[in-house]
Amino acid sequence: MSRVGKQIIQIPSNTEVKVSSGFVDIKGPKGTLSKKFSDAIEIKVDGQNVTLMPTKEDLETQALWGTYASHLANMIEGVNNPYVKKLVIEGIGYRAEVSGTNLVLNLGFSHQIKVEIPAELKVTVDKNILTVSGADKELVGQFASKIRAMKKPEPYKGKGIRYEKEVVRRKQGKKSV
Repeated sequence: MSRVGKQIIQIPSNTEVKVSSGFVDIKGPKGTLSKKFSDAIEIKVDGQNVTLMPTKEDLETQALWGTYASHLANMIEGVNNPYVKKLVIEGIGYRAEVSGTNLVLNLGFSHQIKVEIPAELKVTVDKNILTVSGADKELVGQFASKIRAMKKPEPYKGKGIRYEKEVVRRKQGKKSV
């Protein structure tokens, strides 16, 4: 039995959830999300509650039960309060700017790096803080991770891109005798 899966998910008053032929559409004040779910888990909408029940008793279905409940809860939360990830860019000459639908990064390489911003996300840059926000938790996290992977923080000077509350363990450099 899944502890997460058997909990009832509450739907806020300004959010609309529709289930049809495996697709779940969630519409809220801050966006709309749609996702296809397997028919191994039955999703029911009763007024302001969503319940999930497995249709068969096997290991894979038990694993999907809690996962789908988490996905639905994250989707409902995202269309009401967008998810936000903040990245800090540290280093002399390291900067980022948004130009149209692209994010242009100067990270100490011989060239600029241009990254296409997905249409569902909103990216802003204030000085050295890059903010990624959107309704889809997976997409926000994946895009932030992709940006961070371009220049991970190094342990000697701390230069690179890191998450806002990430702690970079610093190492001592060479010692002169």
